[in-house]
Amino acid sequence: MSRLKKHRGLRRYYKNLRIKNNNWSGLNFDDPEHAWFDLWHTHFDWRGYGNNSFKKRKPHLDKLFRHFDLLAEKAKSLQTDYQIWATLIDFDSYHDALFLHTPNPNHSNFPWTMKDLSKTTTLSNEELNYYIDALPGYEKRYGQADEAFCVLFKKNLGIPVVPI
Repeated sequence: MSRLKKHRGLRRYYKNLRIKNNNWSGLNFDDPEHAWFDLWHTHFDWRGYGNNSFKKRKPHLDKLFRHFDLLAEKAKSLQTDYQIWATLIDFDSYHDALFLHTPNPNHSNFPWTMKDLSKTTTLSNEELNYYIDALPGYEKRYGQADEAFCVLFKKNLGIPVVPI
């Protein structure tokens, strides 16, 4: 007999999503002259709670965009070009991610560019579309890979990942 695992502590989990910010301990902003990031990214819904319900996905998205602004403030101290963007997947909350990218010694892949994206939505998740449309100050581009996705960035923040 297959039993679903009961997730305990979800009330506290969602409360912490709302009030706590990451401390970016893994990111080295201490030496802005020599700091570099090779497609660094982080996910906010590691367990995929938002895959089944937008009500459960929304707090993860709220935290992602709160951290977008926090990361943007930190990145302004970098003494090199940088890119910051978020990628949202149609129905896969687990893969929603926030990215930071700079020139780096690992690869010559800077600036990172995404082509063949449109300004017209490819998402079939209506609730996600409404959420994205309500975000002020973000440029939105849509594409289709294994699943429909949206790339969000800010125009005057670093180098855009999508040709404008």
